[in-house]
Amino acid sequence: MVGVRRSSPSKAPRFAGSLSLEKDSATAIRSALADLEVQLDGEAPDFVLAFATHHHGSALEDLGPRIARTTGTRTVAGCTAESVIGGSREVEGRPGLSLWAARLPGAEARYFEVDAPAGPDGEPQFSVFPPIGEKERSSLILLADPFTFPIDPFLRALNERFPGVPAMGGMASGAMGPGQTLFFTSQGVRDSGLVGIVLEGEIELRSVVSQGCRPIGKPWVITDCEQNQIKKLGGRPALEVLMETWEGLPAEDQRLLQSAPFLGLAIDPARTSFSRGDFLVRGIMGLHQRERAIAVADYVRRGQTVQLLVRDAASAGEDLRLLMERQGGGILRPGEDGRSSGALIFSCNGRGCRMFSEPDHDISCVRESLAAEVPIAGFFAAGEIGPISGRNFLHGFTASVAVFRPRARA
Repeated sequence: MVGVRRSSPSKAPRFAGSLSLEKDSATAIRSALADLEVQLDGEAPDFVLAFATHHHGSALEDLGPRIARTTGTRTVAGCTAESVIGGSREVEGRPGLSLWAARLPGAEARYFEVDAPAGPDGEPQFSVFPPIGEKERSSLILLADPFTFPIDPFLRALNERFPGVPAMGGMASGAMGPGQTLFFTSQGVRDSGLVGIVLEGEIELRSVVSQGCRPIGKPWVITDCEQNQIKKLGGRPALEVLMETWEGLPAEDQRLLQSAPFLGLAIDPARTSFSRGDFLVRGIMGLHQRERAIAVADYVRRGQTVQLLVRDAASAGEDLRLLMERQGGGILRPGEDGRSSGALIFSCNGRGCRMFSEPDHDISCVRESLAAEVPIAGFFAAGEIGPISGRNFLHGFTASVAVFRPRARA
C-alpha cells in the first residue's frame, strides 16, 4: 500500500507536537488531537506520526482513522511502544500518547507498507520498496515489528538500492510476541511488517546517531577474520590484543569492558583518523581461547579498522550532547520560527531511567541543542534505525535523532 501527500509550495513549513498523559483513552486521544489542531492553526498536515503505550489497548484500533478525520491528513503512521516521548518528557511506566505532525510546502510525503514473506530458499521476499524518486532530496522514516520483520536484510537492500538516502526510526516495543504490535494508519491498524514514510523535496534531515560509547586503547586493523570472528589484529592474535588492552586500563574501565564489551567497526575504509560517529558499535559475543579469536555481533572484513569501546551513563550522555552540538545544533536560521523545524527521537528502551539517574535524559540533551519550541516526539524502541557514514543500520542502546528543517536553497 502506497499513499502520496503533496503540499502546496506557497507557505512556510510547520511542525506540531502534542503529548497526553491521561489514563482514560478517550480523553487522551481527544486532548492530544485538540492540542495538535491549535498548533496547526486548522491547516491539514501532510502527515501525522502517532506513538502510544499499550495501556490504551483496544482504543488504539481507531486512532489512525480518527487522526485522519480530525486533522484532514491522508497520511498517518505510528506504532505502539513501551514508553513514548513528547514535548520535554519521556513517559516511562505509565500511559502516554504522543502525536507529531508536519506540513511541508514544496515536499511530498509518501506512505508505504512492507511485508516480508519467506521465499522458496527461506530468505525474506520484500513485497515493496520505498517509492523514492530523487535520491539526493529524499529521507525515510521507518517503523517495524521486531517479531515479524527482518529489518537487517531490508536495510542492506535499501543501502544498495538507494545509497545515501538516510533512514531513521525504530522497532516497535512493549509487545511480548507476534500479533501484539499495532501500527496506526489512516485506514486502521496492522499488526506486522513495516510502515514508513518517504519525504522528498524541500525538507532536509539531519541525523544524529548516538551509540553512547567511548573508545579505549587504540584502533587496530583486522588482518585475519572469518564471518563474525576476528582472528588477528595487526598481525597478532585478537584475544592477545584484547587482554593486553584490558590490563592497561583503569579499574573502572576494566569493570565496564568485562561486564559489557563492545567493538567499534569502522564503516569507511578510506578513513585513517576517527572520531565520534565513525564507528558502528557492536557487542563482543564471545572469546575463543583455542583460536585466540574474538566473536562480534556482525560480519567483519579483512583490512577493517576496529576499536574497543565501553559504555556507561556518563559516556552515553556526553556522546549525545557532543553529537547534537556538532550535527544537530544551530538548526534555526536567524528570524525563523521554531516550529519551522521539528525533531524525532528513537531511543533504546534500555536507556531512560534504566540507564540514567535522572528522568527525561535524552529529550533534555536534544532540547539543549535545539530551540526549546521545536516540536519533538518519539518512543523507546526495541532497536533504533539510523545512518553511520552514509549507510543505514539497526542499533542497540542508541539514541537516534532525526532533525528536520527547510532545505537550504542553492
